[in-house]
Amino acid sequence: MNHHDLANEITAMLDKAEPPMCAQCCIYRVPYDIRKLNEDTFTPKVVSIGPFHYGHPRLQNMEKYKLVYAKCFFERVSRFISLDGLINLVEEVEPSVRHCYSDTVELSSKEFVKVILMDSCFLFELFLRSYYDDWSQDDAIQLKPWLVSTMRIDLFLLENQLPFFILERLFNIAFPSTMTDQRPPSFLELTFDYFAFYNSLKLTHQDVGISHFTDLIRIFHLQPLVKRPTRVQESLVHLQSATELADAGVIFRKSSSPCLMDIKFSGRVLEIPQLRVEDWTETLLRNLVALEQCHYPSNSYIIDYVGVMDFLINTSKDVDVLIQNGVILNWLGDTDSVANLFNSLWKNVTYVNFNSNYSKLCKDLNGFCKDPWHHMKATLRRDYCNTPWQTAASIAGILLLVLSLTQTVCSILQVLQQSKQ
Repeated sequence: MNHHDLANEITAMLDKAEPPMCAQCCIYRVPYDIRKLNEDTFTPKVVSIGPFHYGHPRLQNMEKYKLVYAKCFFERVSRFISLDGLINLVEEVEPSVRHCYSDTVELSSKEFVKVILMDSCFLFELFLRSYYDDWSQDDAIQLKPWLVSTMRIDLFLLENQLPFFILERLFNIAFPSTMTDQRPPSFLELTFDYFAFYNSLKLTHQDVGISHFTDLIRIFHLQPLVKRPTRVQESLVHLQSATELADAGVIFRKSSSPCLMDIKFSGRVLEIPQLRVEDWTETLLRNLVALEQCHYPSNSYIIDYVGVMDFLINTSKDVDVLIQNGVILNWLGDTDSVANLFNSLWKNVTYVNFNSNYSKLCKDLNGFCKDPWHHMKATLRRDYCNTPWQTAASIAGILLLVLSLTQTVCSILQVLQQSKQ
């Protein structure tokens, strides 16, 4: 063995060595242990954005349509910026864009710049047409309702993202602030509009900073920053299932809060915001869980919510309890599917701290369930006062028993009085 040659080879390898991820990283390959639970929920079905799924055979049909959109966008902005100007901008920030991806992107500089630019221009044109409701005849032919819906879901998948900063910079150079006539809204406003369906909290684009579309969808589901609970260094204590809680006398009620995270327990009432479970719900929750595992391990509010729901739902009977009380709106039809969904969302997840509000909630619920008096009252309500007729019959039975006892006591007293005489 030639040690000198080997030393040179190792030195060359070490010179090229770089950390696999840096502080700029925000777009991740989903960890294997989470991805294997349901790979389909992390893989785009119709459209590829960014380098991770670029060239996938299943997504080639949409590539032709993306070119049409990019061409239309170039025509829109040709009087403000040349194609060379857009290419130059992407080339300038290429290293920063590459650093946003957790995996090394094995595309050449030329191919990488092309992917970033063409995908960006496709998104610009798509969002502008959506905002202005300005669809062409080709759109009517190509964009069937199922495709529009599937594409919107593909665009919030964690692995299917472009860094938001490059989108904003390209959009701003294409529509400069000096533009006086018909300047469109900012790209962040267009993004809010495109994903408005998920914005149940009715947030506005002011003072919101995002890394990419998945990040925005997460923000749509969190409480406002000033209202977010603190984090505590403790694990989630055990929580009984919905059926067990109901047996102990806990009343489930649909909360009026638009924020899914806003679960509260007071008295004996557990208020939970309604969750509509649809075909895409699993995809949404799994991608948000994956994002928090990779990027927000110390602020994993979605994972906290999933953990609480996993404890509440063990079987289809627990799902039935939540459906009957309006907490879950089941559009899957099969309650077993809902139970299986929540039983698997929290698998292979690691957490370092926990939502302080949920921690207190779990302790309060466990304390409530340990009180035998609550169990006794719940049993009385369930067995004797479950319906108006049952309540009336129970009251009548109690009155009859009281009258019988009274009559018996009076008879005994009368006998005793007579015996004394």
